[in-house]
Amino acid sequence: MISGEAMASELQPVSLNVSVKGTSCSVAALRRQGSGAPLVCLHGFGSTKEDYADLALFPATRERPLFLMDAPGFGSSKISDPSALDIGFLVEVALACCNAVGIDSFHLSGHSMGGLTALMLAANHRDRVLSFSNIEGNVSPEDCFLSRQIVQHPTDSDEAFFAAFIERVRNIPQASSHLYALTLPMKVQVSSVRPVFESMVALSDEAPLMELFTGLPFPRQFIHGSENATLSYLPHLPTRGVGVVEIPHSAHFPMYANPPALWSAMAGLIEKAER
Repeated sequence: MISGEAMASELQPVSLNVSVKGTSCSVAALRRQGSGAPLVCLHGFGSTKEDYADLALFPATRERPLFLMDAPGFGSSKISDPSALDIGFLVEVALACCNAVGIDSFHLSGHSMGGLTALMLAANHRDRVLSFSNIEGNVSPEDCFLSRQIVQHPTDSDEAFFAAFIERVRNIPQASSHLYALTLPMKVQVSSVRPVFESMVALSDEAPLMELFTGLPFPRQFIHGSENATLSYLPHLPTRGVGVVEIPHSAHFPMYANPPALWSAMAGLIEKAER
């Protein structure tokens, strides 16, 4: 028997059809109703909405409305023209999906690719965002340790690049690398890899991401794994009013290595914003 408390925490699947710049997307999402402002979560490259699903069961977010979505070309979401994918496109899809389910203002979280998407969304739609937890999302060229491989390791085909990418990731001596590599073929449509990676590299190298992030007017924090504590810009962030939270026993994927600590950090910023 499922308890009433468990039923209240249950995520419901949602299917949304949206069109951005003439490109059609079928977006798979999970939504949970609740009390308070919603939390919208954007996953990273090679991940899915399920990365955040346990937020529905975490005590500090058990009653919080949640909206989790697979980006087009990832998980169960589809796109009619993968060449249209870039970070700007992902921003517009996320906004279209929020609009479709009636979410106006919201707390925002994004990891890696999703962190960069969330940053661009927050920078261009400041009136809609209440707080922003950036989980190792790109704010500097040094953050392209995965995406820059599209430049560093050119191949004749997308399939060959992706296969080699998986093997390189598997051998990164950091927490959760093997788990992440194992699931990549199940979570990523190969045609999505190149356009997304190229867009991430271009933005990280050319756009003023750090200025955008530190200039946001609402509570924000940068969350990183303890194995990535050497990121050069971490000491700079508190001087600009950005919180920095280190997740113990984890690297780039704290939702795999230490999820309770990650959920606690995310919930802490929401509590701060709502005070």
